[in-house]
Amino acid sequence: MPHRDPPGTIAPHIPADAYRRAEATGQPVVIVVHTTDGTGRPLSHFLYPFAVAGAGAIGIFATIAALLALFDFAVHTAVSIAAATGPISVGGITVKLFGSKR
Repeated sequence: MPHRDPPGTIAPHIPADAYRRAEATGQPVVIVVHTTDGTGRPLSHFLYPFAVAGAGAIGIFATIAALLALFDFAVHTAVSIAAATGPISVGGITVKLFGSKR
């Protein structure tokens, strides 16, 4: 009888003597595969909501930072314009917005 390897990818899991004995006698080979119970949820099930919430929080913080920077720029612009114009008079009433240091 010539030597023949078992077919398929499960061959390394069958002992060679058991396979040859089953091939010679015609007995079926029973293969038991132990697996773990996959009842738990995958990590991606929990990771996606956290990623979306994190991206939303970063977006909100960035929007607030941009608004604060715009407000700061507007205040500095208003102060510069007010300092350059000097006193403001309306109807004979003169208001000096900022006191000069001279």
